[in-house]
Amino acid sequence: MSVRLKPSSADGQLQDVFDATVTELYETALSPDASPALARALELRAFLALAEEQVARVRDRVHSAMAPDRDMSELDAADLRFDAQWLDAALDARAGYRTALGDLLRTMPPLHQQARPVRLAQQTITTALPPASAASTPPRAGAAQDRRP
Repeated sequence: MSVRLKPSSADGQLQDVFDATVTELYETALSPDASPALARALELRAFLALAEEQVARVRDRVHSAMAPDRDMSELDAADLRFDAQWLDAALDARAGYRTALGDLLRTMPPLHQQARPVRLAQQTITTALPPASAASTPPRAGAAQDRRP
């Protein structure tokens, strides 16, 4: 599944700040005049969505292992310790991405004040150069001249 389709806990905040759905934001980000803040926000959102999916996977695996109808002889403390480490890492990543995204959204300028990349029209510059004959070329200013007595 594409990360664009994965939900994240920051989707509502992004929609409030940018006044558009997440799908619309991804479409806008493809535009050549999209703001750098939007691109960064969507990148952090993608990382957050993946981290939250990892948290959910580990949580679901632990819940399955600890289900009341599960045979206790199938429990493995080493597996549960490993899952606890994975869960810790995934929760740390989630917290970091949420913090970074929140900081970005708080510190970026309002949408109507964001700088857009300026496109300059390509200009063709033509110059007329004098003929390349050595006889018609005067000495350059500041060039050493031959001084004969």
